[in-house]
Order: sequence, then C-alpha cells, then structure tokens
Amino acid sequence: MQEKINEIYQNALNAISQANDLKALDEIRVAYLGKSGLVTGLLKGMRDLPQEERPKVGQMVNELREKITTVMSQKESELKSAEMNNALASERVDVTMPGKKDDLGSLHPINLVRNELIEAFAGMGFEIYEGPEIELDEYNFRLLNIPQDHPARDMQDTLYITENILLRTQTSSGQARVMQEKKPPLKILSPGKVYRADDDATHSPMFHQMEGLVVDKNITLCDLKGTLEAFLKKMFKDDLKTRLRPSYFPFTEPSVEVDVTCFECKGKGCHLCKGTGWIEVLGAGIVNRRVLENCNINPDEYQGFAFGIGLERIAMLKYGIPDIRLFFENDVRFLKQFK
Repeated sequence: MQEKINEIYQNALNAISQANDLKALDEIRVAYLGKSGLVTGLLKGMRDLPQEERPKVGQMVNELREKITTVMSQKESELKSAEMNNALASERVDVTMPGKKDDLGSLHPINLVRNELIEAFAGMGFEIYEGPEIELDEYNFRLLNIPQDHPARDMQDTLYITENILLRTQTSSGQARVMQEKKPPLKILSPGKVYRADDDATHSPMFHQMEGLVVDKNITLCDLKGTLEAFLKKMFKDDLKTRLRPSYFPFTEPSVEVDVTCFECKGKGCHLCKGTGWIEVLGAGIVNRRVLENCNINPDEYQGFAFGIGLERIAMLKYGIPDIRLFFENDVRFLKQFK
C-alpha cells in the first residue's frame, strides 16, 4: 500500500509541475482529489482491508491528500501571480496619452427654439398648458367658431380617426379646454405637435406649434402688439421692426399677420424676403366674441388676444434652414451644427 501511495504522490507532483494554467491545475485536482479521484479511491478501498490495518492506511491516505493539496495551493499561487504579471504587461495604460472625450449630443433645433419661446413668454407671466394630441372635434373646431359647415375647415387638411375624433390641427384646442375649466384672467402658452395632411419643402404632416392666449378685462390690440414685439426682439434682434397686416382667422376678430424686417437685408429687399423687406412670422388677433361665449366667458366683461407660432418656421428663419424635412431626417451631419 505504501508503494502505491508513493507512486500516486510522485505522479501528482509531476502533473502539478507541468500545469501551465489554472484550468489544467483544476483538472489535476479533480483527477486526484475529486469524488472519483485516485486518492478518494484509496479511501473507498479501505473497506476491503482487515479491520486492524484500516487506521494505519487511513492515516497514510489522509497525509497523501494533505501533501497534494499543499503542493497544489503553492502552484495555484504561482499561476495566479504569473497571470497577473502578464495582464499588467499586456493591458498597461499609458497615463501620458491624451484622454478621449465623449461625443455628447445636443438638443434638436426644434427643442432649442421651443425652450427659447417658453423662456421668453414665461418671463411675461404665461403658464404652460399641453393638451391632448388626439382631440375631439368640439375643442379643435366648434368651440373655436368653426362649426361643421364652416369653410375654414377646408383650410386645414384634417386627419380624422372617427367622425368626432381627430389628430389636432392646432394647439388652440388646448386653449379652449383651459377657457372652459378656468375663469379669467388667463395667460397661457400651449406648445405641442399638430397634424395635417400636407407634405412639401415648407410643410410637414406633423409639425410643432406654440399658441398663446390672454383673457382679461380691457384687452386691446395694443396689448397684443406690445407682447409680440417684446417676444420677437428677444428671439431675434433688438433693432428689428414689426408690422401688423389685416388677415382672417375664424377664432379672432380682428385678425392680423405679424411681419418682421428681413434678417438678411434689413428691409431693403432680397431673395429671402422675396424683395419685400418683410418676413411673416406668425398669426394673431383679438379673440372672437363667439369663442368667448362658447367657452362660457362674458365677452362684454372680458376680452382677449391670441397668437400662433410655427416652431419649424421660427427655426428655419433663425438658423437659415431651407427645407422643413431636414428636421425629421435625423441626419447627424445636420444635427451636429446645433451643439
């Protein structure tokens, strides 16, 4: 038995000394000390020995197990140390090299303009209200003085879901909701996406609007003009001039288009303003009496003004963008310009 134990020990030593990595060493451990290993087999074979020999043989086998375990532990430490040294040599970091800066993204130009507008009007005391994009016909049209047979419905290529449910064509629907829910005085700004069946270089099936509404006593067109001039000078340049031109919107009376002097030619006339010296930026007007009545507000006691701004149009003018479709193509070369 002693000869067999010595043979197993020498074979184990040779195998351990030749192990090149931790995986090979683990395979040796299983071969000698595992459940079916050679040393474990010696212990199992003791049941065939005479009773008086078992204690001595058991002691010899346990000593063998301890010797092999000790040698394997030493070898494991050597292999781990070697692996660590190899990793340090091959994965060494040169701290003198310049660091790599993460390429951070930036806000989309529409969001940049949206935030600027909100900041400008919030400074004037406007509250922000975002209504639902899937809207009822009542709020999108009827309460805004656009009944079922009104010709103004033809001006907006509406996307209907059912006869009475649609994708809103204007964020004015949110203003109608606020007028029904709250009592004057009101001063709200309603930004958000709107939808129309239209698609070309200056129109998109989905685009962004921001509409403002003020309802209070003794509101006049002068209040509207002063508010919009303050906004436009903050948004563009302090030295620009504004003008109001008569227009028509069913929810305002009188209605106006708001122009500013051309950014390119300073009013002299160029290709950007088509030789007029002026650029149209938004529509506005005094809230129609019927709209106030529809929303349960007494038009003899309260008046109001409203305005609507296309965010894409403002962004196109501010950044000189020729095609609205560039906003939605997600071309990284285009978006990087707004960092």
